[in-house]
Amino acid sequence: MANTRVITDEELLQLPEQKPARPRRELRGRRSTDARGPGPGIPRLAPDLAVEVLSPSDRPRAVFDRVGEYLEAGVRLVWVVDPQKRRVVEYRSLSEAREILPSGALDGADVLPGFSCSVAELLE
Repeated sequence: MANTRVITDEELLQLPEQKPARPRRELRGRRSTDARGPGPGIPRLAPDLAVEVLSPSDRPRAVFDRVGEYLEAGVRLVWVVDPQKRRVVEYRSLSEAREILPSGALDGADVLPGFSCSVAELLE
């Protein structure tokens, strides 16, 4: 992961409708580290991975909409972590969702080759 970096919530991701969003946490891969968008801190290209960690106040429709915006912007992989339901839902498209329970593991596959993390460990 030498060619990745974490984008903090001080940085913005420009979504398709030109509305800036502050991602909670993201990893941005090689294809988007050197391109900058229209203003300081706004990447022109989408991150490879977006991670949403749900809070009790998150509404399912709003989360699904955010996932759609990330994917539309070009994000290749979205993990939605639900600590209350003790699961992670992985999206590569809105029609391709996979639920991963505590007995499973997150796998970076082609987005983060070699990365693997137990969901149970993540939720501890």
